[in-house]
Amino acid sequence: MSVATENFIKAIFQYSQDATLNTKPSTIAQKLGVSSAAATDMAKKLDLKELVVYQKYKPLVLTKKGEFLALKVIRKHRIWEAFLYQCLGLSLHEIHREAELLEHQTSDFLAEKLHEFLGFPNFDPHGDPIPNKKGILTPLPNEISLHTAKENETYQITRLQSSDKDFFDFCSDAGLSNGVELLVQKQFSKPLITKIQIGTLQLLLPMSISSKIKIVHQSDL
Repeated sequence: MSVATENFIKAIFQYSQDATLNTKPSTIAQKLGVSSAAATDMAKKLDLKELVVYQKYKPLVLTKKGEFLALKVIRKHRIWEAFLYQCLGLSLHEIHREAELLEHQTSDFLAEKLHEFLGFPNFDPHGDPIPNKKGILTPLPNEISLHTAKENETYQITRLQSSDKDFFDFCSDAGLSNGVELLVQKQFSKPLITKIQIGTLQLLLPMSISSKIKIVHQSDL
């Protein structure tokens, strides 16, 4: 499978998991930095290969075969992230950037050896679940975004869902990382800001940040 095909079906899968996004060819084109015409042509080719369901003017849908291939790529990506973070000490932004390249050059055999070497982790360093060999993705139950959390409740950070360097730099400076316990003090509606407390530190987080931080209530741990 070509790198372009793997990136295309992976983008469709990832966007299909986000209720705020759609999987129309023009949207996928923007994600991949190609023209809408090129994305439409790719969708038509992958429809013939029974990887994607293409219908004019409608969002793209992965077939079971296409979803399995997307999850295989994601599995390799997240295993590499775990390796680069644990063994080489790369930052959360750096591991994503490098794994984007390595995922396409990795055999199933090597992916399994890396996973075994790491002790079979279920999550990558960002907190994203690693799909198993059968293409089954098992996220944490009851995980929510920080901006939807209840006031005066205590939560634990489970995932930093981004690939943006500025986001990870901010989280690092603010002490926001997986496993950190925080208290949601206030949810402001205008503007959309979440006030939290970590230890003695208080932070005001805009929705652009809080929506990318996934948490689980302490009672669900």
